Amino acid sequence: MTNAAPFWLGGIAATMAASVTHPLDFAKVRMQTIETAPGAKKPSILHVIRASVHDSGIRSIYTGLTAAWTRQMSYSLVRIGAYEELKSRLSRNGPPSGVALIAAASVAGGLGGIVGNPAGASFHIILVRMTSDSIRPPEKRYGYSNAITGLFSLAKEEGLRGLARGIGTNTTRAVLMNASQVGSYDFFKSNLLQYSGSLFNYQLKDNLLLHVLASLGAGHRCNYCLFSSGCHANAYHVFVI
Repeated sequence: MTNAAPFWLGGIAATMAASVTHPLDFAKVRMQTIETAPGAKKPSILHVIRASVHDSGIRSIYTGLTAAWTRQMSYSLVRIGAYEELKSRLSRNGPPSGVALIAAASVAGGLGGIVGNPAGASFHIILVRMTSDSIRPPEKRYGYSNAITGLFSLAKEEGLRGLARGIGTNTTRAVLMNASQVGSYDFFKSNLLQYSGSLFNYQLKDNLLLHVLASLGAGHRCNYCLFSSGCHANAYHVFVI
């Protein structure tokens, strides 16, 4: 494993993960926006996906994918890349402490939240609009052909200030999510390397199995904070081996 991963690799890994999980995000938005009769049972994820494929073809469950890509290649690229750079600087005089790693992850998350806010918040709005457009009445549809078209349309309607809305909330979310995911990932990884032999009678090595276990631990911890939705930071750690 190389410790000198390029800055952009986190964004690429997050984009790859978003491409795989996008049908689930699509179904989630549909489930949240679809109108049902009072007392009626909400459709399941499988039902939403199956109905969309049946009515509009397999490409329909990838509606809004360009918005997801753009978000990951701005917001996730900065927060993951900045964390790796900060961690590298902290490691010059030996392994950094868990507190130092969490602090670095928090700073990197804040940078990602600020830099990526126009893409993060705006493209999330565009993603929701694109994935729910087909179930709206024709006169209320936005009709975005792709994420860039949607961004220009959003800026035209609400002005440049509209692209900065929610920056405080988005930055706070990014700080908490980055600290609970990428910071805790390194915490789990170092502890598994150090104590796996005595705990499980099997000494883990720095390989794919270790990365998967550390990512599962970090993802589980992040889920308690309710900030795991839409985050693909752990794909980076599994990818970089």
